[in-house]
Amino acid sequence: MDEQETIDRIEQLRSEIDNIDGRLLELLNDRATLSLAVRELKAQIGMSLYVPKREASIVKALQDANEGPLYNENIAEIYDTILRVMRKL
Repeated sequence: MDEQETIDRIEQLRSEIDNIDGRLLELLNDRATLSLAVRELKAQIGMSLYVPKREASIVKALQDANEGPLYNENIAEIYDTILRVMRKL
């Protein structure tokens, strides 16, 4: 592959990454909307808003489904951040 072909391939891959980032953003906002709905329902019945066991089970299920190339530690780190942000909404 010559230099221009390599540059073109990099641009193509970056475009695919940009598309994925857009989908991730949409999914994160969908998740946030659902999290807020759950929070509201929990508040109506006096249920605890923060349930560490639930968050641990989410991360564990994702790690069990993980086929890489992300390591399970990466999944935990990413979801710890996502879940922390969702709690702050």
